[in-house]
Amino acid sequence: MSPFLFCESREFFVFLHLPMQNNKNHTVVVAMSGGVDSSVAAALLLEQGYKVIGVTMKTYEFDDVGGNVANETSCCGLGAMNDARMVASQLGIPHYVVDFRKAFGKEVIDNFVAEYLRGRTPNPCIICNREIKWGELLRKADALGADFIATGHYAQVRFNSERKRYVVSQSLDLRKDQSYALWALSQQALSRTMFPLGAQLKKETRRLAEQFGLRTASKRESYEICFVPDNKYERFLKERVPQLETEVVNGDIVWEGKVVGRHRGYPFYTVGQRKGIGAYGEPVYVTQIESETNTVHIGREEDLLQRELVAENVNFIGIERLENPLRVDAAVRYKDVHSPATLYPLHGGAVRVVFDEPKKAITPGQSVVFYEGSDVLGGGVIDRIAKTNSP
Repeated sequence: MSPFLFCESREFFVFLHLPMQNNKNHTVVVAMSGGVDSSVAAALLLEQGYKVIGVTMKTYEFDDVGGNVANETSCCGLGAMNDARMVASQLGIPHYVVDFRKAFGKEVIDNFVAEYLRGRTPNPCIICNREIKWGELLRKADALGADFIATGHYAQVRFNSERKRYVVSQSLDLRKDQSYALWALSQQALSRTMFPLGAQLKKETRRLAEQFGLRTASKRESYEICFVPDNKYERFLKERVPQLETEVVNGDIVWEGKVVGRHRGYPFYTVGQRKGIGAYGEPVYVTQIESETNTVHIGREEDLLQRELVAENVNFIGIERLENPLRVDAAVRYKDVHSPATLYPLHGGAVRVVFDEPKKAITPGQSVVFYEGSDVLGGGVIDRIAKTNSP
């Protein structure tokens, strides 16, 4: 039997965890960001009889990242931490603020900068989930004597008894589904993970927050990357690497093999970008970035269509490893339409992904995630576009 059961009650889905007989004997650390989702996650687990501990992660200083110093509204701001503390107080549960700044800076921010300097477009949430929200938080949970951790992610986790593996699945609310960002989690991490919101709609989360009387019930959502609160990556990169602009300015813009202009610096562009390239008499897009030569290639919209890619740093969830070609549905960005594709194993654990139909703006540095129905089979980081029929 799966250790997770989802049943319908009160006109919405309620999460029930059933791996043991008495929830009161088990402790869950809830990652509380100060938002409505994690607040309701904590309230639901408490209602189900678990011992709940709220933990808010301090991952950076606003003085270090800039962009929003006078308006600290993101998950690491004073306001968010206060909201998390006040919700914990409302619920009558312990609350701790833990300092993960060193690990976050090394694993997430440094990687973010390094990837842009390679001409790639990173997805820092993937690394944050694996290294911080699960890696560091699980170690903190151990120190607190907790059995599980829980987050406000919209996803589901269950145990596949046939394969003897924990599996991440899409949430009931597909509009809010966050399974794409969870492909890098290990079996050990998933075995101790709860997603209390995975089997309900976002509107029900809001309604529950109001029923519980939580101060975060009407709090707006934040969509920017947390440590770039003004959403200005160029500003962030220039401040982190002071000499960067001088070194990369006035590189070539190339179209159909000819130099047609100059750019601000290759790290400030991403594949698929249309604005900020210049006027060429018709719509053009960034199609490729060469960090070695400081070159930005542009082309028409149809030039963004590709069928093959190579992914590295691959992690499989639904299966142990890829030994033979496998049919999947794959997504190359958050909210991307899942498209039929075939996976081919490559040397060193990389995979080649061949889509049945061309995909638009496949971007090195982003994640490609493999699905088997609604289940996450695994994923990897897009390393490069592959040539048709390449090994």
